[in-house]
Amino acid sequence: MDVQVGDILLMKKPHPCGERQFSVGRVGMDFRIRCTGCGREVMVPRAKVERNIKKIFRNGEEVEKNPPKPSQDSSI
Repeated sequence: MDVQVGDILLMKKPHPCGERQFSVGRVGMDFRIRCTGCGREVMVPRAKVERNIKKIFRNGEEVEKNPPKPSQDSSI
């Protein structure tokens, strides 16, 4: 999944404050995400975040969660 620092994630379940959007601060084995409602930062394992993402926004535009992989044409 192509998630980058600065992306906004719309999650399936809301944060306890009621907000469903989180900004990405760090990407790796764990994600550091910040609730856009209350500003709380949490570190969450990558697998858990990727499972709960509904949409990804980058620069105000929606990005595909699983972009198609380029085809490998080996008929040269």
